Amino acid sequence: MTSRFAILTVLLAALLGANATYAQSADASGTWLTQAGDARVKISKCGGGICGVIVWLREPTDTTTGQPATDSKNPNPALARRPMIGLPLFSGMQPGGPNKWSGQIYNADDGSTYASSVTVTGAESLRVEGCVGALCGGETWTRAGP
Repeated sequence: MTSRFAILTVLLAALLGANATYAQSADASGTWLTQAGDARVKISKCGGGICGVIVWLREPTDTTTGQPATDSKNPNPALARRPMIGLPLFSGMQPGGPNKWSGQIYNADDGSTYASSVTVTGAESLRVEGCVGALCGGETWTRAGP
C-alpha cells in the first residue's frame, strides 16, 4: 500500500510539473526577438488580451539624419514623427483560442495595419502572422529574455 501511495505521489508531482511547464510556455508575456533579429518586442497583458511595443532596434538611429529612428513610413504625418522605440505594434489582440490571440498588427516597414494572430508555439517561440485579404505571411520570434 505504501509503495502504491509513493508511486501515485510521484506520478501526480510529474503531472503537475508538466502542467506548470505548459502554462509557462503558453504565456506570451516577455521580450521577443523578431525572426530577422532587427527588433525586440515587449509583450504584456493588456486588458483581456495582449499588447506589444518595440523596445530595442539593431539600428536605433536614422542613418540619413543621425537622429533616433522614427515611424517614417506612416502615411499620417503626425504619426510619422513618433519614435520607433516604444512604438505599439499590436492593437485589439484578444484571446482567439488556446495560446492564441487575434487582432491587428502594425507593420512599420510599410506604415500599414493588418489582420493578425499571435500564437505561442513553445516556451521559446512565438508565431506572428498577418493577412491582407487572402494573402498571409508570418514569422517565428524567439524569447529574448527580460
